[in-house]
Amino acid sequence: MGCDLRIVSVAAAKNTSDRSHSMNASTCSYLLGSDMETSAPQRKRAAAVLVVALLALLASAVYGAGALDAFDLSRFASPGAESGRAGEVLWEEFGTGAPNVVLLARAADGDVDSVDSVAAGRALTAELAGYPGVVGVRSYWTDGAPTLRGEGGASALVLAHVPGDATEVRARVLPGLTEAFSREGGALAVDVGGSDELFRQAAGLARGDFLTAEAIVLPGLLVLLLLLYRRTVAALLTLGVGVLSVVATLALLRVVAGFTEVSTFAANLTLVMGIGLAVDYCLFVMTRFREESAAGASIEDAVRAATARAGRTVLFSAGTVAVSLSVLLLFPFPFLRSFAYAGILVPVTAGLGAVMVLPAALRLWGRRVVRATTQSTGEGRWHRVVTGVMRRPVLTGGLALVVVLLLASPFLGVRFGVPDERALPAGAPARVVTESIGEAFDVEESDALQVVTTAMEPGDDLAAYAAALSMVDGVAQVDSAAGRFVAGARVGEGDPGRAHGASTWLSVVPGSERLDADGPGLVAEVRAVGAPFAVLVGGYPAELADFRDAMLDRLPLVLLLILAATVLILFLMTGSVLIPVKATVLNLLSLAVMFGALVWVFQDGHLAGVIGFTPQGSFEPSIPILMFCVAYGLSMDYEVFLLSRIKEEWDRTGDNIAAVARGVQRSAPLVTMAAAILALTFAVYATGDVVFLQMLGVGMALAVLVDATLIRGVLMPALMRLTGRANWWAPGPLRRLHARIGLRE
Repeated sequence: MGCDLRIVSVAAAKNTSDRSHSMNASTCSYLLGSDMETSAPQRKRAAAVLVVALLALLASAVYGAGALDAFDLSRFASPGAESGRAGEVLWEEFGTGAPNVVLLARAADGDVDSVDSVAAGRALTAELAGYPGVVGVRSYWTDGAPTLRGEGGASALVLAHVPGDATEVRARVLPGLTEAFSREGGALAVDVGGSDELFRQAAGLARGDFLTAEAIVLPGLLVLLLLLYRRTVAALLTLGVGVLSVVATLALLRVVAGFTEVSTFAANLTLVMGIGLAVDYCLFVMTRFREESAAGASIEDAVRAATARAGRTVLFSAGTVAVSLSVLLLFPFPFLRSFAYAGILVPVTAGLGAVMVLPAALRLWGRRVVRATTQSTGEGRWHRVVTGVMRRPVLTGGLALVVVLLLASPFLGVRFGVPDERALPAGAPARVVTESIGEAFDVEESDALQVVTTAMEPGDDLAAYAAALSMVDGVAQVDSAAGRFVAGARVGEGDPGRAHGASTWLSVVPGSERLDADGPGLVAEVRAVGAPFAVLVGGYPAELADFRDAMLDRLPLVLLLILAATVLILFLMTGSVLIPVKATVLNLLSLAVMFGALVWVFQDGHLAGVIGFTPQGSFEPSIPILMFCVAYGLSMDYEVFLLSRIKEEWDRTGDNIAAVARGVQRSAPLVTMAAAILALTFAVYATGDVVFLQMLGVGMALAVLVDATLIRGVLMPALMRLTGRANWWAPGPLRRLHARIGLRE
């Protein structure tokens, strides 16, 4: 037929003669629509794989549809901590607990002490006490505590405790309770708030953000993939693997939820990482397949070569991401462990889809994916950029490093705190209630510290201890069986219900100003007060303080393991000692830029009006830790893709400069597009309603883009040039070890 499209690249021209002779035949087969390139048995095996994948997709979609309902609404709690033990004693000995439900009652006549308001307040208190699942109800009208009366007397509080785990409280009790007690009209208008209601509404908004992100991400990605591939089949196959990864992960997470607690926020991470990683992996396999086809390989040979080479890189990458997030299992918190489950399952399902399902589809429809276009000679735009960088590595690398450090510099002013109502959007009912309480009440009765003991002996001076607690800076009052104390003085009678034999408990009510400024410090000072008997300090502020302390205690070990594991993986891939160390340093620089931006935007409040959030002036530390693990894994993801092509060129030529330039030219355009797609999936959450998810969206999108351009496009080539052939050096024992256990195609 005389078919000759002259699409052989420089690299292809160096291939063996039999492959070169096959080029014209395979190209003619593509143009004529022939199926000669894939045998009937191979097509049957490929079809069988796709049928299994389709059945798995359908089964996962059916089973995974109930995943969101199976997930838990986790609390910021540290199992086994002092605050948790205090809560157990409070429940076992007194049948009550720290208030987690608050009713804000506003008098219609502006006076909570009027006859109508008092009658309505007592009736409201009795009604709440009779609601199923509610215990420990007290109010201004029954307790008389001045801390429960708002400034000016226009409002008052009713406090209650709903026992049970987070899901029991937030999913089964609070929805009905909130509906039943939210009311307007009559002597008292009532709104429902409290710590658990805040978290319940945050989880509901996160679920809405998940559904919104699905509606935006999937069509948006399809458009991008169509523009990239210029082939409908290629775009649909790539997006299909992404959807398979998401639904399969959700189904597997539902299985995990049957054995342990899985936070509902894990679904949000599953969506963005499942789509993003699957698309990334498919892009690399698909591009390698097109390169092999354009170089003259048959469809079958192109699939095998793409799966062997790009598939190996995909599995390395998936392993790196999974390892990076698996370290979250070291934290004793279901909230963070939930992200570990998702972080392990997502790269596994995405990687398997890219190296099993996609190759099977390419065997059947590969001709509809290949484009008969001229291949690059290896000296394109990225080749020129990288060559220019390596020509002056000190200048270009130094300038890039200065830019990175400037972008990261706001992180030096980071402040860590505890979450509050500002995590919800302005206008959210629970936030409005909390803000109204903050404006009308000078103290935080609902956030009182609970001091409990089961070891009180006759003659122990409970009154003296309660008086000492009331002297702690920031404590408004202390209520105990010995009386009510303010600044060391008794101002009220005791409550016999707070004492039971050798057991008693005290309620240490903090002032709003101290609690907002330094809640963990207040908890530490209360615990430091000498007691005549053994005590445990609990309550919501103590739970947050214990959560933070336990997390920071585990952080060094987590960081050490994540760095060591990824260095080991890169050594197994490259056989080099220096390259894994440099990759780690570059990743940390990329993360520093991300955290610098987060401090500048979310802590300091820049762009608050654009994005739509209220700055808190500090960070709740679990979110940065989560983002570190996710961003580190994804940054190493692109490092693996670049290094795989660079090492391939190095093994072929032994020329460090040429290997870097050609490796980057072959991988950088694809890495940049993959980064843009992954950044899009994360950035969708920047438009969400929950600040935690907005931080995840903005921070991860920025980290991915900076890493794929400035870090990998400038700093990495500059460092590779400066270290020269030492990049590939390893001491003799490690070379021999790599020869034995190193991972190869």
